[in-house]
Amino acid sequence: MDPGMCILELLGVFFSIGAWLCSLATTMMSRWLTLSTELLPAESYEMGLWGTCVVQDLGIQECRPYDSLLGLPPDIRLARVLMCVTLATGLLALLLAIPGIYLVNSCKGLETLRAKRTLKMLGGILCVAAGILGLIPVSYIAHLTVLRFFDETVPNVVPRWEFGDALFCGWTAGFLHLVAGFLLVTSCICLQEEPCALPVAIPLHKRANSAEQSSRRRTEYV
Repeated sequence: MDPGMCILELLGVFFSIGAWLCSLATTMMSRWLTLSTELLPAESYEMGLWGTCVVQDLGIQECRPYDSLLGLPPDIRLARVLMCVTLATGLLALLLAIPGIYLVNSCKGLETLRAKRTLKMLGGILCVAAGILGLIPVSYIAHLTVLRFFDETVPNVVPRWEFGDALFCGWTAGFLHLVAGFLLVTSCICLQEEPCALPVAIPLHKRANSAEQSSRRRTEYV
């Protein structure tokens, strides 16, 4: 197998694992949005998918989960669902892509090559889908935050939510998922299906003919 294809496969799996871990961190982080006020400069507020937190200057953090699922804002509810779907899709992509790389098992025939190529292709497509699904809630909440921040109908004295670290982590996860899917799909497209070098069996009648010819040559010399 071409070493370049092996490098593409390993990079695709590596980026896919990193993207899934970033998506998991994005889902669990409480810093999707942050808010600080001039009235209470010693405290800042954080909003995540699972609850809100109050952080003090001394490093003390108190978090409170949301009381009701149905009472959540629509954007938070949508982000919850899409991030969970992203995690499931990214994990399924990993489970398909890892057995599909050619360094996992030795080559055992053309059918095995096709099966591994199919698994790797499905893993790459699911990685791309996970990247798109992960970028939707992060970008949507960022879009709403920008609109609310520059809303002229709200007085300037009212504190406004700003971007948190989880949004940047989510953008990173989506980008890594897209890169991983592109690498896996590219390795499938560029790879040529070639059967493994298997031992060729010599027909018995040819062996017999060669043995007869050698015996005749010996008798002629005698």
